Amino acid sequence: MDFGLSFSYVFKDADWFKKILIIGLVALIPLLGAFVLIGWLMEISRRVAMGDRQPLLPDLDFGKQLSDGFKAFVAYLIYALPIFVIYLPLIIISAIASATGIDEDTSMAILGILTACTVILVVLYSIFLTLLTPAIYTRIAIEGSIGAGLKVREIFAIVKSALGAFLLAIVGTLLTSAIIAPLGSIACGIGALLTTAYSMAVMGHLYGQAYAQATLNKATPAVPPTPYDNLPPAL
Repeated sequence: MDFGLSFSYVFKDADWFKKILIIGLVALIPLLGAFVLIGWLMEISRRVAMGDRQPLLPDLDFGKQLSDGFKAFVAYLIYALPIFVIYLPLIIISAIASATGIDEDTSMAILGILTACTVILVVLYSIFLTLLTPAIYTRIAIEGSIGAGLKVREIFAIVKSALGAFLLAIVGTLLTSAIIAPLGSIACGIGALLTTAYSMAVMGHLYGQAYAQATLNKATPAVPPTPYDNLPPAL
């Protein structure tokens, strides 16, 4: 996996500035813009996953990218449902404590412990879901359906077969989200548009590389040793 390429390939497109600016402007559209931006990222990940390691940036295809982004959003929401389930006991016990008038000190102690356990579980599951996200998005981009991203066993197998690559993709995502994207606020206006879209381009490339590595690993499984491997060569 070429980590640096994900940050540099953008500038090999002669029209990179125009494409980045256009998608950045579209991203300003409330709600729909976010879906289009995700769909644009997914198109990059699809191209890289299919073997184009230095793709040109996609042109704006509003309808297609909006559709893909919405599919990814729905799949992500379904995967996020366990977070609500984790919070449910805390909500129920809080309601019971309020309704029954349990001793305040006892109630606070119980709720404090339950809240701490809930937060830990939510954080752990959120990390797990973040690790799955590149495979979910790329799978949907390749196959074109929400169901493709909900094939849980296959998604797990993809991530497991190239765990290091997916972890590296998450590191890159954190770098772009925490460092590069916020830099645009310094320049204000056009700076924020460019850095947000650029960050998504980087993430899309990382997602595609991780998926491609998983595909390669699954296609060339390790061959287990046989009892004859250690025999001395024939004379």
